[in-house]
Amino acid sequence: MAALLEKTAYSYREDPTVPTFDDSGQIAVMDGDCALCSWGARTIAKLDSAGRFRVCPAQSKTGDALVRHYGLDPVDPETWLFIEDGQAWSGMEAIIRIGERLGGAARLATLLRVLPRGLREWLYRRIAHNRYRFGKADMCATPDDKLRRRLMT
Repeated sequence: MAALLEKTAYSYREDPTVPTFDDSGQIAVMDGDCALCSWGARTIAKLDSAGRFRVCPAQSKTGDALVRHYGLDPVDPETWLFIEDGQAWSGMEAIIRIGERLGGAARLATLLRVLPRGLREWLYRRIAHNRYRFGKADMCATPDDKLRRRLMT
């Protein structure tokens, strides 16, 4: 997996390859064809009662541009991105931070921090490379109303 490029906050705003988008909330960029990611997107929509999160498939124009901006590959199974206040995180750290922000049962993701970072990322890579064993599901095909309001293209 390519390492996430460290960038200054909101650096994507100055990148001509990244379309302009509403970045006032948190953004989760993930595989729009992965059943696990689709489940994650629906979970975010269900648990985020404040409506702060937006979900962006990596296969969309904006998702593709964002992951490339941070030095990631939109077709790499390990590509998962979380953007908050113009800063980005990837991999298991992105998932943990999303769990923290969502609160409630999602905060259980923070328990993964007891594991050394290398072990957490190894676990993330194993799941990511085997994600289609859990099936495929197009998160944009028939999203419920909660998810539809959050989807970015």
